[in-house]
Amino acid sequence: MCITLYIFLFLSFNCISAASIFRSGTCQLQGRFKLNGMYQDGDVILGGLFQVHFFTVFPDLSFKTKPEPPHCEKFDMESFQEAQTMAFAIDEINKNPSLLPNITLGYHLYDNCVRLGMAFRAAISLASGTDESFSNLNCTGHPPVIGIVGDPSSTPSIAISSVLGLFRVPIVSYAATCSCLSDRKKYPSFFRTIPSDAFQVRAMVQILRYFGWTWVGLVYSDDDYGIYAAQYFQQEMQLFEHCLAFSEILPHDNNRRDIQRIMGVIQASTARVVVVFSTSSFLLPLMDEVVLQNMTGRQWIASEAWATAPVYHTPRFLPFLRGTLGIAVRRGEIQGLHDFLLRLCPSNDPRNNMLRIFWENMFGCSFEMGDKETDGEQVKKVCTGQEDLSTTNTPYTDVSGLRSAYNVYKAVYALAHALHDLIQCEEGRGPFSGNSCADIINLKPWQLVYYLQEVNFTTGFGDHVSFDKNGDALAIYDVLNWQPSSDGSISIYTVGVVNEGVATGTVLTLDEEAIYWNFETKK
Repeated sequence: MCITLYIFLFLSFNCISAASIFRSGTCQLQGRFKLNGMYQDGDVILGGLFQVHFFTVFPDLSFKTKPEPPHCEKFDMESFQEAQTMAFAIDEINKNPSLLPNITLGYHLYDNCVRLGMAFRAAISLASGTDESFSNLNCTGHPPVIGIVGDPSSTPSIAISSVLGLFRVPIVSYAATCSCLSDRKKYPSFFRTIPSDAFQVRAMVQILRYFGWTWVGLVYSDDDYGIYAAQYFQQEMQLFEHCLAFSEILPHDNNRRDIQRIMGVIQASTARVVVVFSTSSFLLPLMDEVVLQNMTGRQWIASEAWATAPVYHTPRFLPFLRGTLGIAVRRGEIQGLHDFLLRLCPSNDPRNNMLRIFWENMFGCSFEMGDKETDGEQVKKVCTGQEDLSTTNTPYTDVSGLRSAYNVYKAVYALAHALHDLIQCEEGRGPFSGNSCADIINLKPWQLVYYLQEVNFTTGFGDHVSFDKNGDALAIYDVLNWQPSSDGSISIYTVGVVNEGVATGTVLTLDEEAIYWNFETKK
């Protein structure tokens, strides 16, 4: 696999990949690029991709010298918690004598910095390995990672699955929802523990039908997530003879003029219900304009990508966004995670630089002498590594509303259960040619994909985990309502559930008495 993969990547993606050539009978790494990461050794390695930073800053290109690596900015505590949840799940599995006995799992986790190029680079590094050279030209043994948890976004997942799917590398995303990823011909080894947007759209239309809201506006982000969801939403609206007052796409470049034009459309429309399919970062410029122009009197319907985003839960947005209804992936509880998060310590291993970056951002210090900027703010104190995490109060230590992190947990366990079932196979009774079993010493990725498709287990929280023929998870959502809290910010309350079963279809259950409305009547 490695030779074919290296040559293919060298020919097709030599500008961004860790390609290799033959040199004295050895696969030689052509170059390296810097990635923020965390590592733990093991008999078998799982890969992970997480959005630990919000932005990527690329260097100026002079075309005269080799460019500096991109720089990631604005650390995301919630996403780092998701990365640590993967580490926790692997630690928990390694301590469980009933699951994967005599096998120790390890991990390689990378930060994608919410940028397609960075995510793709990280995924190729996971699949190809990062050793300087590789002399085993027979490519025996299992690959550098046997499966990848991530990417959380749809567009990178499409790109990564299009390439790694050629080699049947199993990928289990915890947050990529584009319905396009359900295409088994295009993405034969892609799975996810979050429902497809096809389910999300049906759930949101159910809410509209419940309240009799037939005249609504639509706003969506200019990416695969927003575009596919908007298309499917319009089809569902037509199916039930509901009407769209307007349909507006959020600009890629946050252009103020475009944002103001969209605001004008919303204000001029008689529709008072606005449905938004967007990530929180895409939507933020529009919501800033909502505050600036003091636009109230709208009932916002939030898609799962921003329904729980902390950035909107401040007093600044309260007068405009209270009463918002949204849907979110199923909340879960993970026993022992909070204590695990508090036990984290910075690492001296240079490969684990993600831990050092987290520590510096959490405590506003630097492990390097001299001035340094952390998230744009100048810091002068030196980190000791003995700072106390229990004294902090950030999304990193908040485990009260685990949603994406819970999906990460389920994704890790899905891969672990698939690997466990693979090694339990009895020779002569296996599922492969001649009733053979897979060989853990010479594991092929497509063999693990077979077992991943058959995964069927229940989490400690009591949720059933399995995949349908398209690799999609069972569809169940919480219906959320944004309500004022005593400190003037926004609190989120669960006011219902949407459950989609094969026999029952989409079933919505709502507690109307628990809903807070931002106006006197919901009509």
